[in-house]
Amino acid sequence: MLHISLWKRILILGICGLGIAFAMPNLFYSRVEQHNDAIKTIEKTGQTPPEVIAARDGWTDWLPSTIVNLGLDLRGGAHLLAEVSVSDVYADRMDTLWPEVRDALRAERAVVGNVRRQTSDPGELRVQISEPAGMGRALEVVRNLAQPVAGLTGLGASDLEVTGSGNEITVSLSAAEKAATDDRTMRQSLEIIRRRIDEVGTREPTIMRQGTDRILIQVPGIGSAAELKSLIGTTAKLTFNAVTGTAGSAEGNPGPGKAIYPAMEDKGLYYIVNTNPVVTGEDLVDAQPAFDQNGRPAVSFRFNPSGGRRFGDYTAENIGSPFAIVLDNEVISAPVIQSHIPGGSGIITGSFTIEESTQLAVLLRAGALPAKMTFLEERTIGPELGADSIEAGRIASIVAFAVVMVFMVASYGWFGVVANISLITNVALIFGLLSVIGATLTLPGIAGIVLTIGMAVDANVLIFERIREELKTARGPARAIELGYEKALSAIVDSNITTFITAVILFMVGSGPVRGFSITLGFGILTSVFTAIFVSRLIIVIWFERRRPRTITV
Repeated sequence: MLHISLWKRILILGICGLGIAFAMPNLFYSRVEQHNDAIKTIEKTGQTPPEVIAARDGWTDWLPSTIVNLGLDLRGGAHLLAEVSVSDVYADRMDTLWPEVRDALRAERAVVGNVRRQTSDPGELRVQISEPAGMGRALEVVRNLAQPVAGLTGLGASDLEVTGSGNEITVSLSAAEKAATDDRTMRQSLEIIRRRIDEVGTREPTIMRQGTDRILIQVPGIGSAAELKSLIGTTAKLTFNAVTGTAGSAEGNPGPGKAIYPAMEDKGLYYIVNTNPVVTGEDLVDAQPAFDQNGRPAVSFRFNPSGGRRFGDYTAENIGSPFAIVLDNEVISAPVIQSHIPGGSGIITGSFTIEESTQLAVLLRAGALPAKMTFLEERTIGPELGADSIEAGRIASIVAFAVVMVFMVASYGWFGVVANISLITNVALIFGLLSVIGATLTLPGIAGIVLTIGMAVDANVLIFERIREELKTARGPARAIELGYEKALSAIVDSNITTFITAVILFMVGSGPVRGFSITLGFGILTSVFTAIFVSRLIIVIWFERRRPRTITV
């Protein structure tokens, strides 16, 4: 008969209560957002100014504080279209390859003679040998350094092309390796940008590849495009280089294998350093803001085992020599090595503020961008446009709510009221789920919610119409209600499963706004089925147990 066990009632009411509790902070959006930002500020800086304390206390700690993130079209933010100079990676590969080529040819000095690197175009390595008669052996040695292309695009191909003419060897990347390198560079750039943006606490950025060498970046809540560029436009290329001397200006020829870099703190000082670094930022495992022995802001770092071993060996062999810490071709610090530094950890000191040390740590943790980025398009979307979009979405939702609720009451009377209660619970559950997973709500997402409002009553319509039919043949209203829910179940599940599959496909193949629409649509289907089958039935059962009507009218 018409009955729901106690544990099922508690479970249904508990799920509804949790959904409403997690959806409630969205009714006080600004207050909760300021509360969350204040907590992050206190955790990051350790400072508690009065205005931050007031913002933190604006929302109680015992209530959930998760809210739905607003997308770029609702909140405003920054939009960038960047082009990645993938060809820069070719030149870096040749610079990295040169020590290997040099050492391999020096091992054959009796045949090839002296080895010297020549000036060449970017992406090319030209090496001169003093014995032209040994060209055959030299080509064989260099070609042995080639490796298979890493990737499916150039399966079985070699990564290097080696040619010789006279007494000069030319090394370049093969076409297959360039294609694989381009793909790796774009993937690495996408991941590093995503990690940098996520590190500073921004909400649900849209970062996607466009074409072969462009990246679209959209970040809600950023005040300006310049603010976003200052973070992701920095390559943060960190190296640790040996210092061979100082100079009074950047002019002059430092010699082969050397470069002149300016000092960050002293604008009139320049260091001459070896261009082949002892350790690079790629060997970094972690970097955190810290303070030095004098209480000044600094950045502590830690290398992986390989980098730590090289770092420790170099410091042991060069006690008393200066050591340059270079960030983006600028010497942050050039301390003198006082003793062996084992363990692969250290600290970067300089004239930092707390904010600068925090940002530098973020950049170093995220890693260096593999290539230079040129920003082709940049714009800032103001919050007033977002306010217009929110208002339009709010009006659409209210109108949809009102029309559906009036229709249900006019069509089904008391049962229509039950359907409306389920509908309100349904929307609360949608916002509760979106808040829990930290989803971003965009204008297409609002469209998905509005569509859900229209679809949410479909299940109730099926149930109520079935109850109407059963009232004509069933033995009493209780049996009619029970059969109405049982026989409508298959139609409800079938219709919603097909729509849910569509939402899943949209999520898998779509991106940006399409994904936002699919998420709200998918959640709406799950919650609407739950509220129609369980919540509305629980309300009707409780009503029936209290009233015990002999007849009912749907």
